[in-house]
Amino acid sequence: MQSRLQTSPSRWLHPIAGALTLLLSAPSSLAQQPANDEVAQQAFNNSCRTCHSVKEGDNRLGPNLSKIVGRKAGSLPDYNYSPSMKEAGFVWDQDKLTRFMVKPDEVVSGNKMQPYGGVSAEEAAKVLAYLQAAGAQ
Repeated sequence: MQSRLQTSPSRWLHPIAGALTLLLSAPSSLAQQPANDEVAQQAFNNSCRTCHSVKEGDNRLGPNLSKIVGRKAGSLPDYNYSPSMKEAGFVWDQDKLTRFMVKPDEVVSGNKMQPYGGVSAEEAAKVLAYLQAAGAQ
């Protein structure tokens, strides 16, 4: 009976030790990789899809985000922007768009997204990844 107790732990410890070694030896860069398409789309769906689409011409409560990066703010002819967005005078780039998602009023004071905006920087990065993957750039 004593020999069973002495060999039993090694039977279950060996696979656990192997798994721990594998986890500890994994590159730390894995935790820093960009969001995959599914995670990015889920972030867009959770934070933006109610009001926005990535389909050209599909304006909802907010304007469509098709090719948003590189587009002049407030420039879609078939969307009724706030006066402040129409007069913003800049072109959307990745940085400006990310900052707008996080704190819309700091980028364009008086925008229509004020009561709805304000996602985390991490969530904004995922949304931006989705916009890029969806061809919104």
